[in-house]
Order: sequence, then C-alpha cells, then structure tokens
Amino acid sequence: MDYSLNSQNFEEEVLKSKVPVLVDFSADWCGPCKMMAPVIDELAGEYEGEMKIGKINVDQSPDIAQKYNVMSIPMFAFFKNGEVIETAVGALNKAKLQGIIDKVLA
Repeated sequence: MDYSLNSQNFEEEVLKSKVPVLVDFSADWCGPCKMMAPVIDELAGEYEGEMKIGKINVDQSPDIAQKYNVMSIPMFAFFKNGEVIETAVGALNKAKLQGIIDKVLA
C-alpha cells in the first residue's frame, strides 16, 4: 500500500481530507521509524475508510517538517479538518497509537 505524502500532495491528501489523517513523519535512516513501519501498515488496514494514514519523509519534504515543528522522528501528527489536533513522538506501541486514533475519531 502506498501512502507516501510529499510537498506536492500534502495539501490535497491531508489538509483537504474529508476524514482524519495520521501523518507519520519519518526518514529512511531512522531506526525507530523502521520499527514503526509494520505497526503503521497494520493500522492503515484496520482503520481504512475511517482514517487516512500516510508517511512523509522529512529529508524529502523539509518544508512540511519545518511547518509542523518536527524536532525528532518518528513523529505522528493527527489532522482533522486541516488542523493538527494531536501529536506523539517516538516509537510507540500499537495500543498507544490506537488509543490516540480512537480519541481523534470519537
């Protein structure tokens, strides 16, 4: 499943999305980001239709990372109606992310 976000599609895919969006800010060289990849893939399948889940490479889209004050990765930003309503940083377990997703969807 391809859920790559970048500077070109961010506005359309995230800010104008009709459903909430979880954006995973990460990079290819980041160990904890790689650890999170299978969890993010699972969540993307489980919440399909309810929430969009996408990944943005901070090295390829530094403008977006800067705009959302991404200081360390992985960082997860939860968008609803074009606004960040929740963020979480670091390698989190699936249950923790699910808790935030459920809160965002409530």
